[in-house]
Amino acid sequence: MTPAPLPLTGERTVPGIDVENYWFRRHEAAYLDLLRYCADAVVLEAGCGEGYGARLIAERAARVIALDYDAFTAAHVGAAYPELAVVRGNLAALPLRTASVDVVANLQVIEHLWDQEQFVAECVRVLRPGGRLLMTTPNRLTFSPGLDKPHNPFHTRELAPDELRGLLTVDGLEVEVLAGLRHGARLLELDAALGGSIIDAQVDVVLSGGEWSTELLTAVTSVRSDDFAITPDDLDTSLDLVAVAVRT
Repeated sequence: MTPAPLPLTGERTVPGIDVENYWFRRHEAAYLDLLRYCADAVVLEAGCGEGYGARLIAERAARVIALDYDAFTAAHVGAAYPELAVVRGNLAALPLRTASVDVVANLQVIEHLWDQEQFVAECVRVLRPGGRLLMTTPNRLTFSPGLDKPHNPFHTRELAPDELRGLLTVDGLEVEVLAGLRHGARLLELDAALGGSIIDAQVDVVLSGGEWSTELLTAVTSVRSDDFAITPDDLDTSLDLVAVAVRT
């Protein structure tokens, strides 16, 4: 029997939902870009959420351990993606042996953590020498511009490019890549057609409790992962930050 989808609460991105497609594809774009680091590797996805990302990683990796703190979410992942090894655990105290994995994938999760530094320290501990920490997170400068605290109630601390680099600049890690995800040409056209921002158009509907217009829903459901670009240029204006750090 196919497991029921996770409820859409705003905390985790869920695939297969029309109104969520923009965010799902935006996150999927980063996974697809980072898969090259996961080939034939033992990968821990720390904060696996719905599990769709761990499933993508499993197509390339030798083994994937999908970890989430929430018991209901972990149970869903185990039922929906039986090819994954699913573990429930705390990201501040990873339930893995020292130097036991080649890659830690942490996509759109660090902004949810209260003790980000402790999590990074745990990544250093569980990674083998030469292993990599893969991390993505919303760019604070564009996601919550000018705000003292995140507008997303599930976020504890969002990061600007320099702040993410600083978080990952610790003994045992060396930042190899710091890039930014942004809209490609087709999404820029959709931005213009929707009054300047497909993101703002969606947020306005959600906050107002109004109906989705046919134009907006058609635009959102048309978004593909290859509509996004990931480049090292002009990080301050990027939507999401994409980092790769090597265990030294």
